[in-house]
Amino acid sequence: MKIKNFKLNSDAQVIHKVTWEVLRAFHIELADSDDAADFDAFQISNDVTGKKVLTRLTVKNSGGVQTFQKADVINREERRGAEINRIIKKNLYTILTRDLKLRGVPYGIMHGVRPVKIVHRWLKDKFAVTNHGVIDRDKIARRLRADYLTNYEKSLLLTEVALRQIPILNSSDDKTVSVYIGIPFCVTRCLYCSFPSNVLPAADKVAAFMEILTRDIDAAAAEVERYGFNVQNIYIGGGTPSSLPIKFFRELLEKVTQKFYRDTKEFTVECGRPDTVDDDKIAAMKDFHVNRVCLNPQTMQQKTLDRIGRRHSVEQFLTAFEKLRQAADWKINTDLILGLPGENFDDAQDSLQKVLALNPDDITLHALALKRGSKLQTQIADEVHSLADFNLPSDEEVIKMSDAAEKILRGKNYLPYYLYRQGYISGQIENIAYCKRGAECIYNVQIMNEQQVILGIGPAASTKVPDKKESRLQTSYNAKDLTTYLRDIDKYISNRSKVLAQVYS
Repeated sequence: MKIKNFKLNSDAQVIHKVTWEVLRAFHIELADSDDAADFDAFQISNDVTGKKVLTRLTVKNSGGVQTFQKADVINREERRGAEINRIIKKNLYTILTRDLKLRGVPYGIMHGVRPVKIVHRWLKDKFAVTNHGVIDRDKIARRLRADYLTNYEKSLLLTEVALRQIPILNSSDDKTVSVYIGIPFCVTRCLYCSFPSNVLPAADKVAAFMEILTRDIDAAAAEVERYGFNVQNIYIGGGTPSSLPIKFFRELLEKVTQKFYRDTKEFTVECGRPDTVDDDKIAAMKDFHVNRVCLNPQTMQQKTLDRIGRRHSVEQFLTAFEKLRQAADWKINTDLILGLPGENFDDAQDSLQKVLALNPDDITLHALALKRGSKLQTQIADEVHSLADFNLPSDEEVIKMSDAAEKILRGKNYLPYYLYRQGYISGQIENIAYCKRGAECIYNVQIMNEQQVILGIGPAASTKVPDKKESRLQTSYNAKDLTTYLRDIDKYISNRSKVLAQVYS
């Protein structure tokens, strides 16, 4: 839907943000000066009086001027500022669906990355928990629908995922941490990728990176010793860590094991690109206690792999998977992306069935997101290409893909245990992981719920330290840009140390 003129009765950045979150969910956007528009004017006002928020929407088009309104009451048990923002979104969403007859979206007004955290917060406050510790699932799902206008299916899914995560979250205490090491290299850059990764450089530049990364690892290890932390999980991600030449790959695993591995529960390495997996790298992972590997085809359609710049074949994925399966008794994660350019429902079904035939421990379904910084988004925004050039499946088609995949996975006894959402995500759905019972990726649950200390090492890594005394998350972020990270490594080491000291000193 296109609108010519937009006006909001607030200059506050947060009000503009939450308003446009709702509008974008319905694909409402400002028209260019030469474009035809559905509405000449879109004017929104929000008035807060005591415990009530009143939202008005005035629209103007060829049919004249119309004004719609919706009011709702602030929940005094919630933080007032956040509650006002939620009700503004809820009021506007209601007007758009009730009065303008727009079709609702699966997650309603839930636009954050971590929707499951809302359920965990409620449970922490003993909402829907009886005196005997019994959790009322239906009560949680009803509140999700009432407060956030999620549809019935998503309210049940969020509740199910949250409850499945409880034993994992309870396995951690104030001295239990995870360690993340980011490797910013890939063999090529995919069309949809927005991660701060670099095409693998020459050996001398990789060596220079490894020298700085080693300093970062040593400094983080010193913090583990200083505070007596227990490292529950190690996760080496990227980028594609397995794109490193074997000399550096083995040195990395040896260093990380030496510094952090102490009967660690989970040690994961991302080998996302199957063309980077060979016998030597599999042997190195076996030698240094890796017990979980991510191998990601993204699709099993060769035409799509070629289109998105993966530069590997379906056969290479099948070969790499079989080698991993025969080499050790580790968990194998696989990723598929729904909504890739040129794919349809039958393609998605075919890819899922082919991956399921391999019997992986974990299958994550991502919905394509048009992310800033990706080649796809850049090309869509230029003056040469348009969205239609990429033949992306419609939101309805992606939802259909997702619903069918869920039924198939549940039928094969894969259970959902971890999900997150992104802006501009196809179908307004989620990225969701299904696994066999007992095969959950612990690190993924911990990082997404932000209840455990995460020590971030490497470019684009973040350190997150829950501060229970201040009821907030203390954070430090390393530069995404590789050159900046290498130049300013001492600053990032210092920032991480300061954040830990704020909570643990």
